[in-house]
Amino acid sequence: MSCVNDLHDLSAVQLLVLFASKELSPLEYYDHLLAHIERWEPHLNALYAFDPQRVREQAAAASERWSRGQPRGLLDGLPVTLKELIATQGDCIPLGCAATELIPATADAPPAARMREAGAIVLGKTTVPDYGMLSSGLSSFHGVTRNPWNLANNPGGSSAGAAAAAAAGYGPLHVGTDIGGSVRLPAAWCALVGFKPTLGRIPIDPYYTGRCAGPMTRSMDDCALMMRYLSRPDARDATSLLPEQGDWALGQLSVQGLKIGLMLDPGCGIQPDEQVCSAVREAARLFESRGAQVRQIKPLMDRAVLQGLDQFWQARQWSQLQALSPERFDQVLPYIRDWAAAAENLSAVQAVEGFNQTFEIRRRAAEVFHNVDLVLSPTNQVSAFAAEWASPTNDPRLPFEHIVFTVPWNMGEQPALSINCGFTDQGMPIGLQMIAPRFADQWLLRLGKTYENWRGTIRHWPSPPSRLWERGLPAKNDNA
Repeated sequence: MSCVNDLHDLSAVQLLVLFASKELSPLEYYDHLLAHIERWEPHLNALYAFDPQRVREQAAAASERWSRGQPRGLLDGLPVTLKELIATQGDCIPLGCAATELIPATADAPPAARMREAGAIVLGKTTVPDYGMLSSGLSSFHGVTRNPWNLANNPGGSSAGAAAAAAAGYGPLHVGTDIGGSVRLPAAWCALVGFKPTLGRIPIDPYYTGRCAGPMTRSMDDCALMMRYLSRPDARDATSLLPEQGDWALGQLSVQGLKIGLMLDPGCGIQPDEQVCSAVREAARLFESRGAQVRQIKPLMDRAVLQGLDQFWQARQWSQLQALSPERFDQVLPYIRDWAAAAENLSAVQAVEGFNQTFEIRRRAAEVFHNVDLVLSPTNQVSAFAAEWASPTNDPRLPFEHIVFTVPWNMGEQPALSINCGFTDQGMPIGLQMIAPRFADQWLLRLGKTYENWRGTIRHWPSPPSRLWERGLPAKNDNA
């Protein structure tokens, strides 16, 4: 495990101070960072469209601007990775699938445009599973992406490469997307902060029911820094919200009298591991010890609702797969083909009824906040699963058993944050999910910062593989 004074472990906030004081130039930082990535990447497979020479040239230009005291923007010279599904001009979007026709994007999607406008350097794109439909690092196009905490384990997904890159120290700033947990789930499995904002808070293109972009970082401060720019409106997203008032500054909040609902029962799907529940209960006790009122609340999801959502997504995916030629269809990950093929026997009425469950979830999610100010829950029910698996069940008949704590807040549009709340006895990270009412994004991030201050910083992050790791054995986790 590496020490936090290594350059690749520095936060964006720390790097900006060093750039401004001229104690470190972007080019000096990148010389270190690119060598660090070179040691990691053959083992992780987190990056796509990665051009070290292009990045180095941009770092040299940023260094020259900082030397003159004329940065192009507040984030000038900072590296950021963008999930493969987020369009960047000139780069193809394979959708994680070998069947996709590769056509270069003609423009930056809103998250990419905002990061470049602020001066950030796009380090590269990050890997995703086929069509972004798996909470896994398994892809017919990219191959297998692994978890830096233990290379035998999965980083989760669909923002798989983003999570692996952040945990491994590929720079401090990463952007994922989330339609059912795809930012928060891998963030939790990799000990990160993962933020899914209120729908429309971060413009995205293409937009869709429940689809959000969000920061994936090692700290709350870096998450808030990204939100200052990612949250700027963009007319291409018809769900885009008006700008937030305030500057996304974080500070300690009092939780005295706060009414918190603790949700430990998923209602259906995989039951959470006891170590996961224990860590989340301990986090809730921290709130309670500082004056919050914590009570357990009933689950939001049930089997009928989850099955309806599954059937709607099956129908949507099957409509895309049917448009492929037989040759391209055969290139799709078999798990995805097997899962979506069930839609062949669905009626139009069943597909519509499945979509209608999104509104039932929305109703229930809003109802929760009639009685509480904040919800705490596990982010993910299981602490680890095999890198080669397509999901925690690895069963296409049970594809969404693991998103029961996360998907409601996409359909309900509430902001939801995952933050590390401990490690298992096997050294794998555990995520605490914090959910606030719609539009309370800044308040939720301040609560996240408050919890982060109570918890303390993560002392050690994974290092590039030693000989033990290369044989598939986990390194010692000093945070456990």
